[in-house]
Amino acid sequence: MRYVLLPDPQFEARALNAVLQNAAEHRFAPDSPHAYLRWRERKLERYPRRADDLIVAVRDPRHLSDSEVAEIRRVCGMANMAVYASPLAGVADKDIPRRLGARLGLARLQANPLADEDGISALEVTPEKSGRGYIPYSSRRLLWHTDGYYNPPGSRIRAFILHCVRPAAAGGENRLLDPEIAYILLRDADPRYVAALSAPDAMTVPANEEDPAAQRAAQAGPVFSFEDGALHMRYTARTRSIVWRADAATQAAVQRLREILDSDSPYVFRLRLAGGQGLVCNNVLHDRSEFTDAPDAGRLVYRARYADRIGPA
Repeated sequence: MRYVLLPDPQFEARALNAVLQNAAEHRFAPDSPHAYLRWRERKLERYPRRADDLIVAVRDPRHLSDSEVAEIRRVCGMANMAVYASPLAGVADKDIPRRLGARLGLARLQANPLADEDGISALEVTPEKSGRGYIPYSSRRLLWHTDGYYNPPGSRIRAFILHCVRPAAAGGENRLLDPEIAYILLRDADPRYVAALSAPDAMTVPANEEDPAAQRAAQAGPVFSFEDGALHMRYTARTRSIVWRADAATQAAVQRLREILDSDSPYVFRLRLAGGQGLVCNNVLHDRSEFTDAPDAGRLVYRARYADRIGPA
């Protein structure tokens, strides 16, 4: 179904005011087009062209050198993500994401009810958890999302690390999209798309009352929000766990975003983490294809989520 956007000045004014709330002047402000265009030009001019451009070779992610830290920060500064490649394939040590995160200024781990006691999740096929509907603990595909899209604003996930101990025997590929690029593509198509997705009630995640270990209230909020000049995005492609604002502007914006995510855009990177590799990012959009485990050793990925962002080099 296609939606046609019709002018609605009152809706646009409300949405734009929501965008500007707590952000007087920043490059994403709708009333600062020159600042936005200058930032957009710089962003696209230096943006990586392929997934291989994200890779930074490191000797030991538990003991990053100053030059390795600087290079990871440089790549993240361009794309909000970087992939480190180390020789530690098969090494099951949670100090890898923990120490690497600390070197990048990521100090505030944001645990969830299914994380391990140390706040870092060991993502592997776990029937007890997958049977309760938690797809990351299964071999099924994960749809496009940002981490913590169901969290309230005070518990935002601003960055995360995925460290691959062992890849799957087959499958388990990720697609990745920088939220700033998603914002640019939507705003280029029609500024009303980002206005609609910045409304304070654009997206509502229903309450979770089924699982006593992970109960939460319904959480309404925007897709795009801004703080300290940085863009934050919350999104999920799931339909069972999402309620979109019913107006035509929001429905059209959501449809356009889905088209971008499912396109062959050069900005959508595809990669399959190998053992010893890891993704560090400012909570980029990502999905994961289904996978098949080897009989003797299943896919194992450590996930650490943070309330902090990875700062520039």
